[in-house]
Amino acid sequence: MVSIELSDDEALVLFEFLARREGSGSLAIQHPAEERALELVQAALERTLIVPLRPDYAELLEKARADVSRRWGAG
Repeated sequence: MVSIELSDDEALVLFEFLARREGSGSLAIQHPAEERALELVQAALERTLIVPLRPDYAELLEKARADVSRRWGAG
């Protein structure tokens, strides 16, 4: 088993990405196992995160995106 540590902000940003790409074909999946692995990561995040259930989710997501970008120098 592999364990991955993410900050709360990183987990939220990743969750949103995985939820948004669901069914969109926006990722270049090259093998069915890749799709399944992404689904498992998304499911693990769904079991862990409570923020997506909050009414201020969009605001919290934008804050998380800004924090991750600031921390890692992304886009």
